[in-house]
Amino acid sequence: MANEKNELIKDGMSDKIVETAEKIVTANGAHTLTVRMILQTLGITNRVFYNRFHNIDEVLNAIYRNTILKVRESIASVVSGEKDFFERVLDIVTKTLIISYDTRMQFTPYVFENDSISQSNFEWWKAEIKKLIDYAKEQKYIKDVDSDSLSYSIWCFCRGFNADAVGRKLPKDEAVKNFKYGFGFLLEGLKATPQ
Repeated sequence: MANEKNELIKDGMSDKIVETAEKIVTANGAHTLTVRMILQTLGITNRVFYNRFHNIDEVLNAIYRNTILKVRESIASVVSGEKDFFERVLDIVTKTLIISYDTRMQFTPYVFENDSISQSNFEWWKAEIKKLIDYAKEQKYIKDVDSDSLSYSIWCFCRGFNADAVGRKLPKDEAVKNFKYGFGFLLEGLKATPQ
């Protein structure tokens, strides 16, 4: 139960509420989610919900944070594996696009108010992209480039592409096909010249 200081409970039921809400959001979009839907689906009372969350926005924030973590985890496998480095980068960037595309389609307009515009998220992504660029430079996979400028450019390309595809409501297959095509040219242009 919540204590006298009105602190919220974080337990297995909190997780069930978020999981249930995520299923509803995935099926119907964030704009349809209500506390009542969660209560009915789980068969719980208002008190159970409000001991864990102040409002539906806190549940949506939890879902979005979980999705961001999934997207961030997806980048971790780029430098390992049996595929060619550039194929791995294209695969992982495409996977990231798909996860974030689905999330934005489900959360629009909520996501655009609370998403990756934060400075900490931008800095995290720019640093992760820069690590990949520096790794590729060390391995002599790519030309000698300005890692900071290129990481920012890649961030803008990916984020801008995703925002435009979502805004235009492109079918995911079409968005992925066009993204892979354009990003493939970017990667091709980065490849080091064989000596």
